Amino acid sequence: MINLKKNSAQFKRTVERAREKRIIIPTIKQQKNPELVPESVRKELKKTGLWDIKPVNLFRITWKNEPKEKGGLYGDVNFLELPPALTGVSARIFTLVGKWFPTGAHKVGATFGCLAPALVTGQFDPTRQKAVWPSTGNYCRGGAYNATLLACESIAILPEGMSSERFDWLKKVAGEVIATPGCESNVKEIYDKCHELRATRRDIVIFNQFDEMGNHLWHYEVTGGAMEEVFQKVIGKSGRMAGVCLTSGSAGTLGSGDYLKKKHPGMKIVVGEALQCPTLIYNGYGGHRIEGIGDKHVPWIHNVRNTDMAIAIDDEDSWKLMRLFNDPAGREFLKEQGVDKKLVEKLDLLGISSIANMLMAIKFAKYYELTSKDIVFTVCTDSMEMYGSRMKELKQIEPKYGKPEASRDYHRHLMGIKTDHMLEMSYNDRKRLHNLKYYTWVEQQGKTVEELNAQWYDEGYWEGIHSQTGAVDRLIEEFNKATGLLK
Repeated sequence: MINLKKNSAQFKRTVERAREKRIIIPTIKQQKNPELVPESVRKELKKTGLWDIKPVNLFRITWKNEPKEKGGLYGDVNFLELPPALTGVSARIFTLVGKWFPTGAHKVGATFGCLAPALVTGQFDPTRQKAVWPSTGNYCRGGAYNATLLACESIAILPEGMSSERFDWLKKVAGEVIATPGCESNVKEIYDKCHELRATRRDIVIFNQFDEMGNHLWHYEVTGGAMEEVFQKVIGKSGRMAGVCLTSGSAGTLGSGDYLKKKHPGMKIVVGEALQCPTLIYNGYGGHRIEGIGDKHVPWIHNVRNTDMAIAIDDEDSWKLMRLFNDPAGREFLKEQGVDKKLVEKLDLLGISSIANMLMAIKFAKYYELTSKDIVFTVCTDSMEMYGSRMKELKQIEPKYGKPEASRDYHRHLMGIKTDHMLEMSYNDRKRLHNLKYYTWVEQQGKTVEELNAQWYDEGYWEGIHSQTGAVDRLIEEFNKATGLLK
């Protein structure tokens, strides 16, 4: 359960800071249904850029932002349908679009889910403490952004091998940026740095996306709700929910699968990883290039017992398709294959892990021989906005890229995707993954065996977390009332 116990002294200081900085905190219900956002906030948003570091942008932590760089309000959920001409399968694949969040990535929602409960209960004191954001990429960006909006100092931790765009942006927003050894699969090195900070600093609170249930809860309620809303919009007369396919960074977004499965018990929740670091399927290890995915462990917040399949994606496929989707020659070739021109022009909405998510959905559809009646969901976690330097690398490796190269990548890395490296999980497969949590979380991170067992055996464990949305929102409303800013 998310700890919602109040610290009265720190609560008072936090309220004073919010009043001073004119910070109003949105409820999760408002982020899910932004039509509930007050008119006074809407007026302010009309004058505010999407990435502006202003507290009012807390109200843009939603899938329903108007797709505008400045002054946008709200509309329907931002999503794309990826048609058979692009995917090569009959199933209808839909992806939510993360570009239109502040920071250009949906992780800003996960960080809100972690930070907001701590703030409104007074467990985190922004006047005396710094928020630490351990991450494999976008999470620390979202955390630093939200912390700044909420007048908190922050420390961002991420692997040194992440894209230069992330580091350049963080240097402008985070108070301190720490680069740990390795690439996105080097999560233990991030944990080691957190241990070091705990031992040497008394002015920090670590918001670990891999074990903070606020991450899971936010995606359960907001991302799951957005997917269900799109499903009801596109279902037609005979459509059916087949599954949701999501690569696992912190496993937070997989919370949306729990939401959907309550409404559609026959659907499947599918978790993805990089073939170069196949921890879930083969108990393997290694490094990979699908930025944003963390590996070599099972996140504490992953409801493994509710997961039906694991799929490994070759990072070479994601990188080659990144070139195909964004190079002029690649786009022209896609149009020649019948992909709609308007969709081709939007393919920069898919970053590297977003492409991996798409490939997961394709493999899933091929494995189960899904038809046009079947609807599959995934997400575009971020866009190409964070990967310009990666495109430059590809162009240095292969300076000439014309129709032959585009044809090669299209047929080999898209149409040629096979149903290899997939695990349809039995009871024992799920239990094996659950047991892997012991080595990271009990032996290394101080969790208890009792809670580990509760995650598996206690039927009310996950439902208890899901039921906390109302309690979190009530605390947010009490906090806003205490500041007096909504009068």
